[in-house]
Amino acid sequence: MKKAVVVGLGNIATRHRRNLKKLFPGILVFAVSSSERVLSELVDDCDGYFPDIQNAVSEGLDLAIVASPSTYHFKHAQKLIEAGIPTLIEKPVTATLADAKSLIELSSKHETPVSIGYCLRYIPSAIMFKKLIEHDSVGNIYNVNIDIGQFLPDWRPTKSYRESVSASKALGGGVLLELSHELDYAQWLFGELNIVNSILRSSRELLMDVESIADITAINNNQTVVNIHMDFLQKKTWRQCNIIGSEGRLTWDLIQNEIIKYTKNNKEIIYSDPDWDSNEMYLDMLLDFVSKSTGLLNECVTLDVAVKTVELIEEIKTNSLYIGCAK
Repeated sequence: MKKAVVVGLGNIATRHRRNLKKLFPGILVFAVSSSERVLSELVDDCDGYFPDIQNAVSEGLDLAIVASPSTYHFKHAQKLIEAGIPTLIEKPVTATLADAKSLIELSSKHETPVSIGYCLRYIPSAIMFKKLIEHDSVGNIYNVNIDIGQFLPDWRPTKSYRESVSASKALGGGVLLELSHELDYAQWLFGELNIVNSILRSSRELLMDVESIADITAINNNQTVVNIHMDFLQKKTWRQCNIIGSEGRLTWDLIQNEIIKYTKNNKEIIYSDPDWDSNEMYLDMLLDFVSKSTGLLNECVTLDVAVKTVELIEEIKTNSLYIGCAK
């Protein structure tokens, strides 16, 4: 890797520029702002900037990362894909199903490697949790409860949450798109989900034009009931997946990087590494994408898979009961 561009200037874009420099000493990393404006000064871990995507394409890039708001993903990825530049797109792949399907057509037409940044799949406990499910660790799975809560005003302490992508409908905000990691891994672990019902709410505390709370009930092809709760409200960050099976219960704590198995007479800590550096999952994801871009074996999240998550979000939005927020 000699040259790469990162589109976007937010927190995740900053992380990607830093990680590119860490993984590939000597690489030239360029930036393009989401609005394609002229920068008054260089940002961190950046060797230069381009005013727009077209100028970046002409540089002869080995890799591109699109880390702009999801409503811009199609616009920013389109020229990169058409130019045959391997492109990693941050999650969600797009804010709409129409844009996601258009990206599939482009990628297929130009045979450009594309992957989507669902980095939670690279957590060591996630990989272990999937193996336990595949080996029927707790027998037949009857119920799954997925729960994530993070207080939005604490995400970016240097700016008002009201000015963030997460709080803006126009930029692809709301818990369904911003916390779509949970919807991705739910289908990665338990297969295709069919929505039974859902409720989307906007809290009085945050007062946004997008949903700040989502409660979803779904069922998979094995008749497992999957309940998913997502919110921007919990003051102490919470992220767990609990499985109830015929032979016991599995609890996956994503924050503690821990898996615990409960049976009638026993509690077994199957995996625990709370001091694990969470940046490692971003590094592993990036290395995996480099493998994909060079034709090697990889576990990257494909466009086809990412589109299924957008389809799920659109189904939820179409059929939800809305309380205090606009459709």
